[in-house]
Amino acid sequence: MIKHVIAGLERTSERTFDDVNPWTQKVHAQVALGDARDVDDAVAAARAAFDAGPWPRMGFAERGRLLHRLADLIERRTAELAAADSDDMGKPIADLKHKDIPRAASNFRFFADHARITTAERYPMDSGHHAYAEFPPAGVVAAIAPWNFPLMLETWKVAPALAWGNTVVLKPAEDSPGSATILARLAIEAGLPPGVLNVVHGFGPGSAGEWLTHHPGVDRITFTGDSTTGRIIGQAAAKRLCPVSLELGGKGANLVFEDANLDEAVAWSDRAIFSNAGQICLAGSRLYVQRSIFARFLDRFVAAAEAHVLGAPDDPNTTIGPLSSKAHFQKVTHYLTEMPPGEGRIVTGGAMTDGSWAVRPTVIVDAPATARVCREEIFGPVVTIAPFDTEDEAVRLANDSRFGLNAMVFTENLRRAHRVARALRAGTVWVNCFFIRDLRAPFGGVGDSGVGREGGSFSREFFTEPKAVVIQV
Repeated sequence: MIKHVIAGLERTSERTFDDVNPWTQKVHAQVALGDARDVDDAVAAARAAFDAGPWPRMGFAERGRLLHRLADLIERRTAELAAADSDDMGKPIADLKHKDIPRAASNFRFFADHARITTAERYPMDSGHHAYAEFPPAGVVAAIAPWNFPLMLETWKVAPALAWGNTVVLKPAEDSPGSATILARLAIEAGLPPGVLNVVHGFGPGSAGEWLTHHPGVDRITFTGDSTTGRIIGQAAAKRLCPVSLELGGKGANLVFEDANLDEAVAWSDRAIFSNAGQICLAGSRLYVQRSIFARFLDRFVAAAEAHVLGAPDDPNTTIGPLSSKAHFQKVTHYLTEMPPGEGRIVTGGAMTDGSWAVRPTVIVDAPATARVCREEIFGPVVTIAPFDTEDEAVRLANDSRFGLNAMVFTENLRRAHRVARALRAGTVWVNCFFIRDLRAPFGGVGDSGVGREGGSFSREFFTEPKAVVIQV
């Protein structure tokens, strides 16, 4: 049984729901289905821990010591956490052990240290006064995490909120509940006071997600997920003027110029769309290649796609596992099986026909910019590739999207790299790489890709209530 964790204690609910392993397609656990009372109790526990508990009143060094201890426990329990996320969403367990779980621990270490060493601001005044800024914690944070990188993205929200002295109610995605409960257990073991980190399981509309985002006791909402849900949460937050951070969908453009290092461009482009079975909001799902190298690039890229090993998550040779659920498998394959005439041609890939919820790395050419596969976030291992002739055309194609989370540029021309990066409408631009993160940098998107930025001091601005203090000297 995967339980809630509220006020430092595990508990269940009257109702439960199934947790299905997407590789075996079998139920591997029952999950407590949170009701309104569970949400109320979790928010009340977080409120009590914030209003009267020691956590927000600790010094940064003491909070940091406990968060580092939590990071230590995450590292020690890597196998358990990796198994939980793999069972829930089908990701190869080797990737979880060597990438996701270490990054989750790193999130706590980074924000614990960042909160301690980040300087505040002072403002010299000529009037005989001294002004400076303080950054007290905001209060109770509702953190709603996605299923594609369960623990890693849960900690991306929880770590900065806790580091700055807030208390948290975490609602993990209903498809990936396991690691959140383990995280809450480890937080208690690390010495975090009861109520500082609470976990409530459930769904979105008419369930824990909706009740949490509408709750008057919540002071901040941070959400990662699809754009439609983000709009609903944004509307709920706006009604009571609750600050919200929304990291939403993407349709990342990947521009490969004729002077690019072809080997590197193919390798990074392959990683950008087929990692995590394409279930990445940052995926480079729109690939544009300069016409003079288009044929050579396509041949190499298709070969790389076909070299992937699709198999069981616990097989060390597996590079791509199943999609996260039957519903998501049906959504992704619908784009491929119902592709209208004239809206693209599949060069390689497609859905597996063995009954699994898996899709082979899929490459589509000859798709016009107006095609659904070019406009909508598929969230699977599916990429469209099209040629371009000029730099201006490449930028125009990349920016022709309602999304603006990220983009990639491959070129050996330094001036072009700077020009194009500046011209692209995206929250992050990677040049000759992909998914390289500096946690101090702003992270977020424009357009339908979200509202706000997190990371480093940007997280500080969101998870605190900046205060000006002016003193007459």
